[in-house]
Amino acid sequence: MTDKILTDLEIGHATTLRPIEEIAAAAGIAAEHLETYGRYIAKVAPTAQVALSDQPRAKYIVITAVTPTPLGEGKTTTSIGLAQGLALLGHRSMLSLRQPSLGPTFGIKGGAAGAGYSQVVPMEAVNLHLTGDFHAVTAAHNLLTAMVDNHLHHGNELDIDVRTIAWRRVLDVNDRALRNIVVGLGERMDGLPRQAGFDITAASEVMVILSLSTSLKDLRERLGHIVVGYTYAGRPVTAEDLKAAGAMAVMMRDAIKPNLLQTLERTPALIHAGPFGNIATGNSSVVADLLGIRTSDYLLTEAGFGADMGAERFFNVKCRASGLTPDAAVLVVTVRALKTHSGRYQVVAGRALPPEMLEENPEDVRIGGANLRRHIEIVRRFGVSPVVAINAFPTDFESEHEAIRQIAADAGVRVAVTQHVADGGKGALALAALVVEAAQELNSFQYLYDLDLPLVDKIEKIAREIYGADGIDLSPAVKKQLARFEVLGYGEFPVVIAKTHLSLSSDPTLKGAPTGWRMPVREVRAAVGAGYVYAICGEMRTMPGLPKHPAAERIDLDRDGNVVGLS
Repeated sequence: MTDKILTDLEIGHATTLRPIEEIAAAAGIAAEHLETYGRYIAKVAPTAQVALSDQPRAKYIVITAVTPTPLGEGKTTTSIGLAQGLALLGHRSMLSLRQPSLGPTFGIKGGAAGAGYSQVVPMEAVNLHLTGDFHAVTAAHNLLTAMVDNHLHHGNELDIDVRTIAWRRVLDVNDRALRNIVVGLGERMDGLPRQAGFDITAASEVMVILSLSTSLKDLRERLGHIVVGYTYAGRPVTAEDLKAAGAMAVMMRDAIKPNLLQTLERTPALIHAGPFGNIATGNSSVVADLLGIRTSDYLLTEAGFGADMGAERFFNVKCRASGLTPDAAVLVVTVRALKTHSGRYQVVAGRALPPEMLEENPEDVRIGGANLRRHIEIVRRFGVSPVVAINAFPTDFESEHEAIRQIAADAGVRVAVTQHVADGGKGALALAALVVEAAQELNSFQYLYDLDLPLVDKIEKIAREIYGADGIDLSPAVKKQLARFEVLGYGEFPVVIAKTHLSLSSDPTLKGAPTGWRMPVREVRAAVGAGYVYAICGEMRTMPGLPKHPAAERIDLDRDGNVVGLS
């Protein structure tokens, strides 16, 4: 008889956790700075950052990845396993991770608190709205939308051109039926009829503002700068103009405080903010990093999707906001990802891998290795030393791991196999040792572009130097809008490219490291409160739909009131 394989939830429930006050104390955070939510979760007040300001600065490590499959390649689990591995080596480690969205948790992806023996716990709390930060973002965002519609209903004194309103509503549930709607139907007192829609809460600019703000004061100022639309004369209309920003800040007053939890091996973890990885920054909060950098020897933070997306935005946007610069980067790779980039296989979320993909085939790994090489180049472009982490799966073969080791060796970078899902911190010891080595090296961190570079040149620089494009194609309307943004004072903003995460290019079907293509920019928008301009390249859904059999069908309570079925 074989031993039963425990689920992530069962592993979490079998672990004895420490009171959160003990976890905080080990990180140097006094109990007076904690606002507890039960025994194992606490918000950390801004006073903690002030109290710790004279403590030494930790080594700052960003965890990124190759271009992922729709299944994800395990950046979160690797981050957690690495933190546990560093602790076993005698180093104080702190995690700074994004909070999962309820949409994917109830949809096809499931939760994002880690896996196996590398989890942040209680995992059900992490995955099921934690301390309510997402709800605060949802409420603040929708309050502004309501005040826009209310202003229109009561005469539109600001002379807003309804056709320019881009501030939709948000909801932290996958619901395709809400992507495009008409509001204001019914009697005259029911509002002004207009086309509108919903995005998922993670796509809200309020969420990005939460992640990039350095303080409550900064948050309040950024909320006031949000542009909801333009007047008929072309003047931006802001949340401050609508007198909504103050009430929004009140609703976000507690959400600005990072959430402190622990891993299965009792290393501390700050879980805070969760901006969408495709159209936003895809990084956890600046305030969590500013706190964590004074509470440990190593602060580990994750950047969403691959190095071309989350890490590029981490370097160019988040590091500018925080003033922090990384000491090393971990580049997560899997055998299945590189096999996918060979172009021979199709991986679909929610479905089993093709059987032939599970056969031993190091040649496919070598062919797909072009993607890994490009991501190594991306990290190095910013002057940061990468460490390749091979996230091992039971279906891998040693010859396939050896193929990845050779790719890394040829590129002159450190590489380790990590088995943290099965073995926790012990499985990540080799990786942890290499990260310590890399972090001691002097690096020459540099941004990709100067902020005074014109917006179009920033977009083209990312397309060419990060994605490998031959150039960009702008429609006359996009050129006109970029010129207008320069006039409005947005020209010195950093830029974010909204594109697919499934390819280095803007076409999700192009695998590996595609060349000979040009990036089409079909629209540009300004997230003025967040402080960046984003270029939309390709089709993306900002409100996901549910699959035929969503994860929500399997989640329930047992007779004792415990959560079951969460993965």
